[in-house]
Amino acid sequence: MGTAGTGDALRELTARHAARGGRLADALERARETTTQGPQTWAPQVAEASGLPRAAGLGPATYFADLAGPRGERHIRVCTATACFAARGGRHLAEVEEALGVTAGQADADGRTSLQAVHCLGYCYAGPAALDGTRPRAGPDLADQLAGRAQPRAPGLPARDTTGAPVLLAGIVNGDRAWEVWREALTGLCPDDVLGETVASGLRGRGGAGFPVGAKWSTVADRPDAVVVVNGDEGDPGSYADRLLMEQDPRRVLAGLALACFACRARHGIVLVRSEYPEATARMRRAVEEAVAAGDLAGSAEEPGPRPYVEIVAGAGSYVAGEETALIARLEGGRGVARARPPYPTDRGLWDAPTVVNNVETLAAVPWIVRHGGAAHARRGTPDETGTKLVCLSERFARPGAYEVELGTSVEEIVMRFGGGLKDGRDLVALQIGGPLGGFLAGDALDVPLTSRALADRGAALGHAGCVAFDADTDPRALLRHVWEFAADESCGACAPCRIGTRRGLELAQNSGETPGESYERLARLMSEASLCAFGRRVPEAVRSLTRAYGDVLAGWER
Repeated sequence: MGTAGTGDALRELTARHAARGGRLADALERARETTTQGPQTWAPQVAEASGLPRAAGLGPATYFADLAGPRGERHIRVCTATACFAARGGRHLAEVEEALGVTAGQADADGRTSLQAVHCLGYCYAGPAALDGTRPRAGPDLADQLAGRAQPRAPGLPARDTTGAPVLLAGIVNGDRAWEVWREALTGLCPDDVLGETVASGLRGRGGAGFPVGAKWSTVADRPDAVVVVNGDEGDPGSYADRLLMEQDPRRVLAGLALACFACRARHGIVLVRSEYPEATARMRRAVEEAVAAGDLAGSAEEPGPRPYVEIVAGAGSYVAGEETALIARLEGGRGVARARPPYPTDRGLWDAPTVVNNVETLAAVPWIVRHGGAAHARRGTPDETGTKLVCLSERFARPGAYEVELGTSVEEIVMRFGGGLKDGRDLVALQIGGPLGGFLAGDALDVPLTSRALADRGAALGHAGCVAFDADTDPRALLRHVWEFAADESCGACAPCRIGTRRGLELAQNSGETPGESYERLARLMSEASLCAFGRRVPEAVRSLTRAYGDVLAGWER
């Protein structure tokens, strides 16, 4: 896979290193685990030992949260994302710091314990949450659990089907075996058959933009060296659908990937799993080993035939690295920052090869489509947005968990009928849907269908469809600051409108006694129009939707 024409000499050097079997990202991870020192002291040497310029190591090591911070013998990651914020009003991080005697972003004096604040661990249904090494802990007494004063708890992930004929939960609920679909496709179908059924299904990407899956596959179907990448970097606070599928039905995800590779005539598949999901990473790797042993996947990249070779790669802590061009940059060993488009990844993606990127939930729907036919899938949901969706309800609900619903189902029905409203009979004041780039709905304005178009009309977005509930205990100004803190922390810094705009927005939000003036209006317009990717463009709209949900309490932020 060449990189000619990119004009990026460092990327070309890294590409040659990767072609020789080098994995700079893996080497950096190993080095990080052995020291509490900053990356400036070890990352350049790691790059040099790999035959690369010093900057090749320092760039990603100072960018990714997992590499940039100290790592003690006991490393604890505490979730500070929206659902955990709502669960304890944001107080739990200070409680953990006090209980452990360690400040977030630091290690203690002897290097035994380090603490890292992260944005979402996928325990939104039971927060606040933390990972003690790879062991999850969750509940209102989180600080006591981590300090050894309370029994450790890691609640299981509840999943329920509301449709009567699950697509995504077919294996979890009904025991459906997705690999059988793959085996039948190999013996009875050709790539165009799988592609045709996917086109007919109307399936759209479930990760954000909602692009038609069949159309994306068609652009690479006749091109050599195509690659299919599964985006398991589910970073939207409030969503844990991908974690559910990768942990409880990894075979379905891999079978969907194999079918996608078959339809695209791709020989190589990659699954990138967030580092915050260690159990998902382990189960996906185990599932790949089992599939290779069973003959469902190739054991190496050189093995001939239609069975793809699949790799599992761990992320390193970055929200924006879930954007497809940033994800590709991460896979190439660079900083996980967004790239300008065009060229699009389907034209020139991973090491300039044509690359299809689909998220976990999208590919998990493909086995059902191939088994039942694209027309059957197209009859579900709405005519414009077909099929089903996993909706995740946060800890504030009476019945939190992941629900498979038909697209077009009323948000009010999801919240009140399936979720049971809020726990303890509390009133719902506001609902965040679709993560930090989604938006907020007022608690009495939920009469909207669960579709991208309908939510967009209300200033929100479907995204991963995570739903985080807020009751009267949440201070709206504290929530506003939380939104801007997330934006400032997770901006990749690739473009000035987002890099500077998110920091300026946070400064304005921290001045809680003041109302932003015309300068904020200009800032919001600049971010919306000039940011490189959807992250910077969507933040002002998310803030506007929060203002609408809370009314006059946040006056001045509606611009």
